[in-house]
Amino acid sequence: MLPQIIFLIHLVLGYVACWLVFSVYLLPRLCAMKRMEAHRLIATFHSFRFFGLVFILPGVVGANLPVAFATFAAYGDFAAGVLALLALFSVRIRSLFWFFVIAFNVVGAADIFLDYVHAIRLGLPPLAGQLGAAYVIPILYVPMLMITHIAALYWLVRPQAGTVPVLLTDRSA
Repeated sequence: MLPQIIFLIHLVLGYVACWLVFSVYLLPRLCAMKRMEAHRLIATFHSFRFFGLVFILPGVVGANLPVAFATFAAYGDFAAGVLALLALFSVRIRSLFWFFVIAFNVVGAADIFLDYVHAIRLGLPPLAGQLGAAYVIPILYVPMLMITHIAALYWLVRPQAGTVPVLLTDRSA
């Protein structure tokens, strides 16, 4: 079987498995939490994104891993991880916490999406073996990152239960 087919199968099944774990075990618990606590838990998970710097660590990935992909992916992950850490450090200052929650989710989701674009444009799937020990990142870690970004972004734009949008309130009362 061709390496790009194996990589695609791994990637798709990684998303399927991560979605099942998330929807069965994590989503019910996150939905039962207060919104801030759920976002704090997601930020804690994303605070480990500094691990993406492994893409530019010689000896961990193969020498033929496209440098343009590795550099962009490494620093995009690092930026999202630092923003998630800043959200955690600012939890007592709510407006700052929410700013960093929005920032790490937007930056992190954009990073993952752009990493996929770069991977396809640079022909990474046939070279997936060049990921070396970092192969597990796009197969297991990235799917859970993206799923939690989607959930977090959804919760950020969805109105909170028990609140009424300002435009719908009756001002004559």
